[in-house]
Amino acid sequence: MRHKSINELVSLEGKTALVTGCSQGIGEAIVSRLAQAGASLILVDINRKKLERVRKERCASAHALCMAADLSKKEAIDKLWRDFKGNKPDILINNAGVYPFLDYLEMTADAYKKILDVNLNASFWMCKNFIKRRGKEGGIIINISSIEAILPFKENMVSYSISKAGIIALSRSLARDYARDGFRINTILPGAIKTPTTKSLMLEAIFKFKIGLAKTGYLFNNRLPIGHWGEPDDVARAVIFLASDLSCYIQGALLPVDGGFLSA
Repeated sequence: MRHKSINELVSLEGKTALVTGCSQGIGEAIVSRLAQAGASLILVDINRKKLERVRKERCASAHALCMAADLSKKEAIDKLWRDFKGNKPDILINNAGVYPFLDYLEMTADAYKKILDVNLNASFWMCKNFIKRRGKEGGIIINISSIEAILPFKENMVSYSISKAGIIALSRSLARDYARDGFRINTILPGAIKTPTTKSLMLEAIFKFKIGLAKTGYLFNNRLPIGHWGEPDDVARAVIFLASDLSCYIQGALLPVDGGFLSA
């Protein structure tokens, strides 16, 4: 067998990647890198206006389709896949999620259901549709979890941690069941990443004098061996690695992108 060059290994030319939750932050960075690698794109988020901005600013060199959908609803996910008609994405990246701070003892059934629907169940149904559509052709699934699934650090994140731990179980179970059908399924565990959401939390801690939140941030920074927070592009680069032939023998893996947090 001829060994591919490094450029061939990295290239996603001729592939179509579907990315959820890509209107900002990590998802937007993933879209940008996929476009640079030559992939065609299907951008999925609840906010069409933001999707169109990402398409215009990040996908100038690639064909991209924007599809607005509320991924907290199974029926919306099923409709999304019906609307593809003959198209079959080769790569699925489940990135959509919410990042709530909610006191466990005050958690309502509706709030808990919403978090699980967006952070876990959406990936469950997206994976099912993807695997069913691809069949024996196989494909690549990359699910975005969190270091909170492995080592809960922040307070009031019980529901979030549960949802992200479920992503790990989902990914590893599917990797076991569908590897021989040609599916390669892995999970990324982002750590402290500078996104619009985390930046707003930092500003809130500073300007609203939220001492507990500020203390958590201080302790978190002190634990980081690398000494600083990551950028969305750090996660996007890991996605390119797992989406490309560079990782052709990696299956059911958990890849932390956390500046060494889990190892400290």
